[in-house]
Amino acid sequence: MSEDTVPGFDTLAIHAGAQPDPTTGARATPIYQTTSFAFEDVDHAASLFGLQAFGNIYTRITNPTNGVLEERVAALEGGTAALATASGHGAQLLIFHTLLGPGDEFIALRQLYGGSINQFNHAFNKFDWRVVWADADDIASIENAISEKTKAIFIESIANPGGVVVDIAAIAAIAHKAGIPLIVDNTLATPYLCKPLEHGADIVVHSLTKFIGGHGNSMGGMIVDGGAFDWSKDGRYPTLSEPCESYHGLKIHETFGNIAFAIACRVLGLRDLGPCLSPFNAFLVLNGVETLGLRMQRHCDNTLKVAQWLSAHDKVSWVSYAGLPDDPHHKLAQKYCPKGAGAVFTFGLKDGYDAGVSIVNNVKMLSHVANIGDTRSLIIHPASTTHRQLTEDQQKAAGAGSDVVRLSIGLEEARDIIADLDQAMS
Repeated sequence: MSEDTVPGFDTLAIHAGAQPDPTTGARATPIYQTTSFAFEDVDHAASLFGLQAFGNIYTRITNPTNGVLEERVAALEGGTAALATASGHGAQLLIFHTLLGPGDEFIALRQLYGGSINQFNHAFNKFDWRVVWADADDIASIENAISEKTKAIFIESIANPGGVVVDIAAIAAIAHKAGIPLIVDNTLATPYLCKPLEHGADIVVHSLTKFIGGHGNSMGGMIVDGGAFDWSKDGRYPTLSEPCESYHGLKIHETFGNIAFAIACRVLGLRDLGPCLSPFNAFLVLNGVETLGLRMQRHCDNTLKVAQWLSAHDKVSWVSYAGLPDDPHHKLAQKYCPKGAGAVFTFGLKDGYDAGVSIVNNVKMLSHVANIGDTRSLIIHPASTTHRQLTEDQQKAAGAGSDVVRLSIGLEEARDIIADLDQAMS
């Protein structure tokens, strides 16, 4: 391969960030299961602690196994740098800790994972960070929500649980007109289906727990820095633009340029708040990343077959899957996710809440769990579980009303998934 050749997605998924271990020659990335790392001498230690050199100090901040995973996901997303965290929620915490101060606001779309809605509405209030809600299907509502206190816009590329595909480019234009960054949760799409940075996003966040890890065995999160946002433009982001007391007046954006956001999340947020990823989990997620392209295509192929079958079922009132030609978000799916509309979607049962509870109680192969992105097909009734803490109006706004069943379609034979749903609905 020549130096001018850009590696393909599957090649990056296997090779990006990794080399044979220099000491042992191990080809697979080792698990560096250690808390700390030896320094060459006092001067070397001082340079690391002063951010004058890159290297490992303590696994809460950096670790070689985690580093390979960070470099690989950054390469797949087209970002300049990345930071692994203990969970997707941990990643979101570090992002907003870097951007916001007490009294600041951010805009988020109502079509979000229920856990994010809860985090934004309640946990973030304790920091006096305020969320203002807008609607994915009403772009004007986003622009109308911007105020002098607004510091960011947060969206999901494919919204959980409803499978809504969001117009990233249009929202990015609004964000940049206002001089604020666009943050995109790309968990459901993964970079195989959608690359938000190519459509104007500034920061990408993942729950690695889901499709990137892909096997339902490891928690993890990831922040990807797009590297293009000017954090020093107007003094709106002092954590990045102003002298940092923790590092003797160093200005993070001035010093680190297009990787400044990832650096700030690491050396200020991760250092002090501590949601670090275990190297063992990083190793397991790396194994998942290697087959991401293969898995996501099978997920999408299976999901389209299941969604088509449900659309024709006499007990189903509606199906929300952007891969279906008559879905209102189908055009956006073709633009942003041309390889497929993902593996998570919802459908409504004509008999409502009780029918939703019944189907999850009667499936045999599908697993009734509060997760998505597994090799196994998963089912849940959001109104009685993941979105139970929300009001009825909030549930409906999030696409999780009482009649809604959410599916995360796995890698089994599509006919077997359909057969299990069929017997459960009977």
